[in-house]
Amino acid sequence: MKFMKLGTRPDTFYTEEATRTVISDLPSDLTIQINNITYLLHKLQFPLLPKCGLLQRLCSDISETSTMTLELDDIPGGEDAFELCAKYCYGITINLSAHSFVSALCAAKFLQMTEAVDRGNLILKLEAFFNSCILEGWKDSIITLQTTGKLPEWSESLGVVRRCIDSVVEKIPTPPAKVIWSYTYTRPGYVHKRHQSVPRDWWTEDIADLDIDLFRCIVTTVRSTNILPPQLIGEALHVYAYRWLPDITKGRPPESSAAQTEESMDNKRRVLETIVNMIPADPGSVSVAFLLRLLSLANLLGVSPVTKTELINRTSLKLEEMTLADLLLPSHTSNDGYIYDSDLVGAILESFMMQWRRRPAGEHNESLRLIRKVGRLIDSYIQVVAKDVNMPVQKVVSLAEALPAVARIKHDDLYKAINIYLKEHPDLTKAEKKNLCRILDCQKLSPEVCAHAVKNERLPLRTVVQVLFFEQEKGARATNSKLHSKELEEDDLSKLKLGSDEQSIKAKGARRTTTPGISEQGYHGLGLSDGKLQLERDHQKSQVREIEPEKRNEIREEGTHESKLNPKKKIQQSSKSESRDKGRER
Repeated sequence: MKFMKLGTRPDTFYTEEATRTVISDLPSDLTIQINNITYLLHKLQFPLLPKCGLLQRLCSDISETSTMTLELDDIPGGEDAFELCAKYCYGITINLSAHSFVSALCAAKFLQMTEAVDRGNLILKLEAFFNSCILEGWKDSIITLQTTGKLPEWSESLGVVRRCIDSVVEKIPTPPAKVIWSYTYTRPGYVHKRHQSVPRDWWTEDIADLDIDLFRCIVTTVRSTNILPPQLIGEALHVYAYRWLPDITKGRPPESSAAQTEESMDNKRRVLETIVNMIPADPGSVSVAFLLRLLSLANLLGVSPVTKTELINRTSLKLEEMTLADLLLPSHTSNDGYIYDSDLVGAILESFMMQWRRRPAGEHNESLRLIRKVGRLIDSYIQVVAKDVNMPVQKVVSLAEALPAVARIKHDDLYKAINIYLKEHPDLTKAEKKNLCRILDCQKLSPEVCAHAVKNERLPLRTVVQVLFFEQEKGARATNSKLHSKELEEDDLSKLKLGSDEQSIKAKGARRTTTPGISEQGYHGLGLSDGKLQLERDHQKSQVREIEPEKRNEIREEGTHESKLNPKKKIQQSSKSESRDKGRER
């Protein structure tokens, strides 16, 4: 940081109660009051009036020997800035830096310490320091911009803000190899790499110290040059968000945050909405985790619906890239008791589905791959939120039903989620259990999961019977397919045994005599297969009989509209099928 030293005399100002005066043998003849501070000074014995045009004008009607009292409560920078200017007039040593420049310049302008009043006056020296030191330096320009927040109107009118922004914007695109000024970079891991070249985002932390309006002005100006890639702009937004917005992704915010002032909340909302509006549209400009954090904050701070919708749409475009950990957004609503914000995930999924349905028809394979990947992610998410004891059934059902049927080749993961939910919520009503289990397609369960489901006492009887029914159908189809394949194979083998023309003549008679033999052999094979099938059916019927006494009352309550799935009818149908099979054997 650069400094400018003016004056050579030691500091002789001292305080007595609320009065500041200068050690001198001469009596004071000028009293200046600023807020609650009184200054006892001298008009002409020291060059105070000769250097200050305003004081000259105010004291013009007073004789040189008269005592004068002035009130300067509206001086920019207050008593500190005035005292700096007064010390300059007394020749007392002052040190100016980027921290004190703005207030000193504004006060000097207010007191009219110009060249027209006195040659080599304070304003001339301040402008020289501004041009040669502050604007040439990186951190000096940043610090000066920070101090303009105390005097925004004066800083704007004097051109300090605009010139500092131009200086900063001019330095940001500098190639890392040509960066010769100091900068702040505290990112993890960088301390051990100081021997390496300057990072491309070396400028992001310093501009993150500015208020949101100055930051927006700098970033917008840099983007308009089209020199920096969108990823660097996104990194600047990322750093700024972590600097000014609370980190709430790792858990519920502290209780003290609820008592924050409305002004503080309004400021955070404005920061968040400004950041969202500045996110580049280019893919990959910001990370998935950053978007999810902004979305979680938007939900907490209550930003405008437009901003929240924009964030949801941007986030849904990256749903394919997300992991399960990304989706585990903590719930910040204290009255619902939920661990995770499933409503936010549901909104992201809904936006994703709207965009997925609009994909061109020619991208069928890619669309199928995409929706199945998202389906696996959502099913894993449901398994986690199912452990939340406060999670309502309908939220789980809504998440599962948001995906189309093609999103799931198997329903094994969905079954696991349902089983977890039933285990963590043992007090569910029959209606709630039925509502939960209706999202399960029993035809898409693997044999291992089916075996578990049949013995699962948490499932409603209706679901268990559905599993058994579809398992019977699968077994019957598999047996019929096996028999048909065996008959074709035996027919092909018999044809291979036939010889030339003479054997062909014999074959005509042989077909009359040997075909029954082949048929007999085929029926023999059928009998063996039917025996296996009969054992399997007997086993399944025994499972149903084991369930039936325990669940008979539940079947009656479900009513006649469920008669289609009544286990007794399934057993009767199975008995009729067995009678037909025995008839064939006879």
